[in-house]
Amino acid sequence: MPFANYKLPEAALSKVQKEDLIHKTTDLLVSYFGEIARPTTMVLIEEVPDGGYGRADEVFIMPDEYRAKD
Repeated sequence: MPFANYKLPEAALSKVQKEDLIHKTTDLLVSYFGEIARPTTMVLIEEVPDGGYGRADEVFIMPDEYRAKD
């Protein structure tokens, strides 16, 4: 069973964008493993709250202008 796990800032994608990401990821994995993989492919999108991630000792808070507009 192919498995993809995305960790994204909370509210970075709209519901429609998440659905699109799931479909495109599934199609990508099927292109490698064949149609037999489609029914068992798992795509997980985890949203990380502001302040729950960082890099190089910097804690990130996503600016409102980068948040998805539903």
